[in-house]
Amino acid sequence: MNTEALVTMLLTQGIVVLFALYFFYKVLTIKPKQEPDSFSENNDDVERQKEK
Repeated sequence: MNTEALVTMLLTQGIVVLFALYFFYKVLTIKPKQEPDSFSENNDDVERQKEK
């Protein structure tokens, strides 16, 4: 393998590994979004009639 091919291969693998590590770090350190509770939002609904 000539020098140019080796340098290209190592740079490409290094860039891919750095991207993978960066996004893995972002996923592990992201703050969770505060999502509304869908059950509590339905409190204004009229109660259903009870079955006879």
